[in-house]
Amino acid sequence: MKIAVLPGDGIGPEVVEAALPVVEALGLPWELRFGEIGWSCWRRGGDPVPEATWRLVEESDGGLLGAVTSKPEREAQAELDPELRGRGLAYVSPVVQLRQRLDLYANLRPAADFLGSPPRFDYAIVRENTEGLYAGFDVADVHGELWELVRRHPNAARSGPEGVRVALRLQTDVGTDRILRFAFELARREGRTSLVVADKPNILRASGQHLRERLALVAPDYPEVAAEVQNADAVAMRLVADPGGFGVVVAENLLGDVLSDVAAGVSGGLGLAPSGNVGERWSYFEPVHGSAPDIAGQGVANPLGTILSIAGLAEHLGSRDEADALRRAVRTVVARGEHVTPDLGGGATTGQAARAVIAALG
Repeated sequence: MKIAVLPGDGIGPEVVEAALPVVEALGLPWELRFGEIGWSCWRRGGDPVPEATWRLVEESDGGLLGAVTSKPEREAQAELDPELRGRGLAYVSPVVQLRQRLDLYANLRPAADFLGSPPRFDYAIVRENTEGLYAGFDVADVHGELWELVRRHPNAARSGPEGVRVALRLQTDVGTDRILRFAFELARREGRTSLVVADKPNILRASGQHLRERLALVAPDYPEVAAEVQNADAVAMRLVADPGGFGVVVAENLLGDVLSDVAAGVSGGLGLAPSGNVGERWSYFEPVHGSAPDIAGQGVANPLGTILSIAGLAEHLGSRDEADALRRAVRTVVARGEHVTPDLGGGATTGQAARAVIAALG
């Protein structure tokens, strides 16, 4: 299998370089092909995802991403090569580009307890990746029909069109049904018997009701999985107070983003959090943490999120036994605490932590 490896920037190259030896240690039949993505591509070429990288992706069976930097538009323009300025180039996050162009509609974020002995929880959060409040309808030009819609709000009326910004939450039958089915199929495949849809139907009544209606249509196809809608804020509290009570949690884009970071914090931190972006024809996996440029090059970045992302990619491509072995090795290293990075209270370097995982596979 051909795997596109995109180390990115910041700590991305460090964690990827440290993690990749586990591929050989597991004997995975992967041909690793490397490509560029991220901030340096933007600065010198005006696009964080070069055409050569798109070709690499098209020719591969899956991908591994390290981390990429994203900055606000003003900073992005300031760091662009002087010869490219003034050409109307706009920075678009490479993660957003990958998700939209490849229709990677499901963001899978496992949440396992790496700190408890015995582990207190093991569940998965499924985040819809293409709609919701991240659909891109975040507008400053509030005129016409949109103004007629929002002017009824007293603050909008007092501010006028020029003083109003609007973000729209998009939900469609197609997007809602396929993320629900993805979550149900995950529950069925992993033998999980409960599924919670996290939303705010008591406040977002129209879109919340739409979600409940689509759930009522899809759920009967999975009678072995008990499904219910719960308020997202209550789910957030339960993720901290009673995480063992969950099997699969599914949510729209923004809410899923927030809940998955709560889950990562309870699981041991972002350094232990893997994720997958899954589509019908291509998928890639990456650690949840960002590019952390403030610690880049210091050798202290945690590689375990990347290693666990390799496990997720391996399982996705059919190597379930190897994936489980790798997760057990990570759990062993964290439990021993001798070779973990500073974010987990240890003094190991990035490379030492990764080599400890390989030794634990032994």
